[in-house]
Amino acid sequence: MHNPLLKLFRSKIYTALLLLLILMFIGVVGYKYISGYEWVDAAYMTVITITTVGFAEVNPLDTASKIFTIFLILASVVIVGYAISIITEYILSKNNLEDIKHRKMQKEIEAMKNHIIICGFGRNGKQAARKLKTYNKPFVIIEKDKEIIERLQEEDMPYVFGNANEDETLIEAGIERASTLISALPSDADNLFVVLSARQINGKMTIISRASQETSYNKLKLAGANNVILPDKIGGDHMASLVVIPDLVEFIDNLGIVGERNINVEEVKVEQLYNAENVKTIRQLDLRKMTGCTVIGFKDPNGEYIVNPGADTKLVPGSKIVVLGRPEQIQSLNSQYNIA
Repeated sequence: MHNPLLKLFRSKIYTALLLLLILMFIGVVGYKYISGYEWVDAAYMTVITITTVGFAEVNPLDTASKIFTIFLILASVVIVGYAISIITEYILSKNNLEDIKHRKMQKEIEAMKNHIIICGFGRNGKQAARKLKTYNKPFVIIEKDKEIIERLQEEDMPYVFGNANEDETLIEAGIERASTLISALPSDADNLFVVLSARQINGKMTIISRASQETSYNKLKLAGANNVILPDKIGGDHMASLVVIPDLVEFIDNLGIVGERNINVEEVKVEQLYNAENVKTIRQLDLRKMTGCTVIGFKDPNGEYIVNPGADTKLVPGSKIVVLGRPEQIQSLNSQYNIA
């Protein structure tokens, strides 16, 4: 309901309802004191007059009551007619605007490339969407719950209404052009089916799946998932770590909390930092001097990680670095090197 036109119609509806209530109040009070009716009879006369149903009067009307009734009928014709027209226009406009908005969103999804597909908008799916939004990563949500879809419409998030187990739904979400799929469905069997379908359609994409049972881990891996996350296991490890190394865990948690302007960690391809044909070392790149960020990790083209790499580490093509910094330093890094 963020559309200004719908807000305008809403205000008109409130105005129409207020006018109807005022008309009812005037009618009841008028029949009570002009015609001398009891409160129930006065309300009855007001309703049958406003709605023009044509039932008989409670008692014969005198001249003053007839004049008042004429006024009430004329006023009700105008106000009731106005209310009906506004409500009808609102319903039609709402449906039309929702159709237009849905078609526009479908065009946006069709234009997406290298985006992320999130299957399921439960607790894990919602957390994933929030983080991707913070990092300005394009994503599409697949959800079959109508109530959740209504929330996504209000939050203006791109979505596909349907079952992620169906190939047609995955294709509608642009799986053939997507770079990553996150399967966050509550059932391991559903996640397994989604992973199988997604890997069959797009053999190159990265697939990350949620699993509730440890026995599902190997099955999901065999089905084609690159990574399998066990939220319950991670939660248990996290709670134990809070006992063993509480300050370190608290520090890492603060690094993981993201919002509008408080990203502390960034992963960057070396090609985004300089012309990688002329290989540089971390010392020569000197990100610390340029942006204030510190390089805390290095991933070579073969996928091997080095924690706290040395200054002489060569930033060869196809490698990545992980940098740590305050939010303003990360922002400086992104703006200086045009990192999306």
